[in-house]
Amino acid sequence: MRKTESIYCILVMILILLFSGCSKNSKSSGNENQNDISITPIIEEPSAGPTVTPIDITIVPTAIPTKLPEEESESMRVAKNLMQTMTLEEKVAQMFFVRCPEEQAEDIMKEYQFGGYLLFARDFEGETKESVTKKITKYQEVAKIPTFIGVDEEGGTVNRISKYTAFRAKPFESSSNLYKKGGFNEIRKDTKEKTELLLSLGINLNFAPVCDVASSSKDFIYARAFGTEVEKTSEYVTLVVETMKEMGIGSVLKHFPGYGNNVDTHTGIAIDKRDYETFQNNDFLPFKAGIDAGAPFVLVSHNIVECMDNKLPASLSGDVHRILRNQIGFNSLIITDDLSMDAITTYTGDEVAAVLAVEAGNDMLCCTNYKEQMAAVVSAVKSGKITEERIEESVLRILQTKYDMGIIK
Repeated sequence: MRKTESIYCILVMILILLFSGCSKNSKSSGNENQNDISITPIIEEPSAGPTVTPIDITIVPTAIPTKLPEEESESMRVAKNLMQTMTLEEKVAQMFFVRCPEEQAEDIMKEYQFGGYLLFARDFEGETKESVTKKITKYQEVAKIPTFIGVDEEGGTVNRISKYTAFRAKPFESSSNLYKKGGFNEIRKDTKEKTELLLSLGINLNFAPVCDVASSSKDFIYARAFGTEVEKTSEYVTLVVETMKEMGIGSVLKHFPGYGNNVDTHTGIAIDKRDYETFQNNDFLPFKAGIDAGAPFVLVSHNIVECMDNKLPASLSGDVHRILRNQIGFNSLIITDDLSMDAITTYTGDEVAAVLAVEAGNDMLCCTNYKEQMAAVVSAVKSGKITEERIEESVLRILQTKYDMGIIK
């Protein structure tokens, strides 16, 4: 036999033996170790050919993962891609929900690129639906990343828009009055009308509903709260959040961890001395109901709640934020109450307050003094006091929420 024919025969025999060995292994009972299959074919030397050395062939199959990785959500993919294009300053700016400036608001948005503008009564006084819509449209046009446009339109004592007849014949009523008039059907009807008005103006976030449970009619928060019954308040919160979500507007649950019988933090420091069980069995429940209903925001108050943190206001307390994240189970956006309120300015300065708020775990800072506070946060990152990873953690949540709400297309 010629040499080439001999080699050809040998190769054919090797392939036959290899195929046979794999087939036998695939039919094994499964007790053998299939992750390390070693086949050593023994080839008999032909009567008229060269000596052939046995060939050792080791087949190592591709490892099969025990658990497939979780698929990344579309909103997370969009958020990550978008964040990669942003500077540090732009990332920090996304964390600021700024009181809309009285003058040059469009130019200021173009320069700073805030995550949100919060409108107050002064932004609607003397205006029409057309003029407000035009202004909000311009804010969005100059924003590289579409921005939150928010307002406090609770009804009752807190109305920024409907207090002016150019927008509604009479102001929206309080939740407690609506319930007395027509129960939850009246609440639903009111929520729909309110949401339609806000959306028609270009507003995509209402800082409502109030989740606080008042202790008595003498409490500061009583006029803004649904009432003193935790079960009814939870039902009210669920209805409002679900209705708003169905209509395409975001809600803000406030004021975590619950106002109770505390004094007004707009005018001073409030110290809450209630025990933790009171919060577990009462104050937390409406917030949990709103979170379960899909609210994208929770606003944290400036009250010093001694059973959680006896030194820092809740809005600046890491302990309070850990309770909201780990015990209540909230994984979307946490925002401070306005950092210009007396409960904070009396406690500390603007720059320190902003840094403490980020360190505590807030995703967005509601503020008026944006220049000093933004600069303070950027400086804290550059000095290493705050890591850029901490900033990006919040920015990812912000961008995801904007995408989920349809603000980012």
